[in-house]
Amino acid sequence: MSNSAPIKEHSHREIMIILSGLMTGMLLAALDQTIVSTALKSIVEDFDGLNHYTWVVTAYLLTSTASTPLYGKISDIYGRRIVFQFAIVTFLIGSFLAGASQDMTQLIATRALQGLGAGGLMALTFVIIGDIVPPRERGRYQGYFGAVWGLSSVAGPLLGGFFSDHATIFGITGWRWIFYINLPFGIAALAITSAVLHIPKVKREHSIDYLGAFLMVTGVSAILLAVSIYGPQNGWTDSRTITYLVSGIVLTVAFISWERKAKEPILPLSLFKNHT
Repeated sequence: MSNSAPIKEHSHREIMIILSGLMTGMLLAALDQTIVSTALKSIVEDFDGLNHYTWVVTAYLLTSTASTPLYGKISDIYGRRIVFQFAIVTFLIGSFLAGASQDMTQLIATRALQGLGAGGLMALTFVIIGDIVPPRERGRYQGYFGAVWGLSSVAGPLLGGFFSDHATIFGITGWRWIFYINLPFGIAALAITSAVLHIPKVKREHSIDYLGAFLMVTGVSAILLAVSIYGPQNGWTDSRTITYLVSGIVLTVAFISWERKAKEPILPLSLFKNHT
């Protein structure tokens, strides 16, 4: 049972200030899905990593996709602001280390770390808006986030191409700036949310569905590996492609079956019965 004070109603000005921090975080997460694509040629040339270049994109996609559903439940337990800020810090650490990478393995690993933070930035933005904005006004504010996705899809490739076209910028290899550019904006988002995002923690008895989380993450990961790596590279009849795809489907079916009876499911299946 909740014994905390209700969330106070925010003015339009307060919401817009909070929104600026949330939108900055989401912009970074969305931008990093596309900014790398036009810089891959320069990265591959520097690291001689032609055999593994697809992992630079896939590692980010894999961890961000797999972690997104987990953040909502974790924020129910530990609070929205602290978990959102954890996601920002994780994303910034991943960005810095990606920019400082010395080989393809390091870059892939740090891109995975970036994705882990990005999953929280994308998921919690909408959760927080739901907390601070009355239902009748949410569409108005959520429209701004659609604009962010549109902007990132255009700006990402342009920025990636701009930075990678320069051999060095301020003495640093040009393509590394596609990661370093995140740092000032991420720090700004962290400062804004620290200053103005105050959502009382609602004390409820929550638990994390660990088995559901495991089945979901492994199932999604296996399917993504099949459709984004092994299928395009080795062919759709290759044994590894089939193994990953079938494993992913089996794990997904097991996940759905488990969620039907889990006490606190990661993904409540009842949501899909709501046609609104």
